[in-house]
Amino acid sequence: MLSLLFATTCMPYGFAGGGLPGHIKTVAVLPFENDTPSAELQREVYESLRRGLQSRLGLREAPESRADAVVRGTIVRYDVDVAVGYSADPNQSNTTQRRLEIALDIEIVDQTTSKVLWEKKGLIAQADYAERAEPTGRRRALDKMVNDVVEGAQSQW
Repeated sequence: MLSLLFATTCMPYGFAGGGLPGHIKTVAVLPFENDTPSAELQREVYESLRRGLQSRLGLREAPESRADAVVRGTIVRYDVDVAVGYSADPNQSNTTQRRLEIALDIEIVDQTTSKVLWEKKGLIAQADYAERAEPTGRRRALDKMVNDVVEGAQSQW
């Protein structure tokens, strides 16, 4: 019990900034290049990452010129309407479940050292959704994407 008390009082530890270096307090999320035909996807990826990195990593938003770290990347693929579930009725061939995939290349760069803190080429976020409910699937995929980026950033410690 005494050693636990000693360890918790003598070793400072916190979750602010995740596994990023201690000097990273601010972040600038840049709009991603969009290589897909879905124009609104660029804004949705940007907004999801902005909110997720601030709330889950404890970083404050800053302009690129003053940010400690910059998040940038490219949306390389957006596949929608991939059939994954079919009706059990052999007389009808309609799908009941669909899958959506968003693929991107992303990196987090320390602006002080110009070092890439974390990067992932071909990060794929998938989500299943009911037929004619693509916005729900896209929202789920974006949530998974943010989760993967946060986990990647935190894995640096």
